Amino acid sequence: MPKHGAKYLESLAKIDREVEYGPAEALALVKETAFAKFDETVDLHFRLNVDPRHADQQVRSTVSLPAGTGKTVRIIVFAEGEAAQAAQEAGADYVGTDEYVKQIQDGWLDFDIAVAVPQSMGKIGRLGRVLGPRGLMPSPRAGTVVQPDDVADTINQLRQGRVEFRVDRTANLHVPIGKASFTEEQLAQNFAAVMGAVTRARPASVRGQYILRLVLTTTMGPGLKLDIPAATDFVVS
Repeated sequence: MPKHGAKYLESLAKIDREVEYGPAEALALVKETAFAKFDETVDLHFRLNVDPRHADQQVRSTVSLPAGTGKTVRIIVFAEGEAAQAAQEAGADYVGTDEYVKQIQDGWLDFDIAVAVPQSMGKIGRLGRVLGPRGLMPSPRAGTVVQPDDVADTINQLRQGRVEFRVDRTANLHVPIGKASFTEEQLAQNFAAVMGAVTRARPASVRGQYILRLVLTTTMGPGLKLDIPAATDFVVS
């Protein structure tokens, strides 16, 4: 077992590891137990009753966080011509195709989200082995392969807090809902949005309970177990 520092143990003492907290109490506690010197990310961790080996049990979608992510994202857009101009005007950090394909093949990955128009997919298809494992490969399902007319709107949505989530091979799902510096109301808004999106993404083939375990935590802080029915029904008035 790894040894934890004094600040972590101090935060751990503020929670009961056997209790399943309601969302409102958990959001207040997660702010109280954040102790790092940097602004920690607040994450929801799901254990799902799915088998990711089967195509019909994949859980993948996007959600727009009403209060944003609290993070500045670097966006690259693979496009040319008018679509590239629209991306530049919308504030994309990097825009182009051939030059960035080469840079990425050489190891450059200084961006957080990649967007592409369908016309560029033939050129960037070779990047799948690099971008795919990192969750950076543009995909229609993730809403990052868009028509040229939708490039500007997509960039604006990503800036405002649209995030993608995808179940991993162990049936776990991790979704950020903001920063520890957010108010409880901001975290509550994002929490409700994420719970709604994950619930709607439930595969039709899943039988029985969908969410098996739900934990709220910060980057460095201890996890708080959540009451799953209360979290699923949580709304912000």
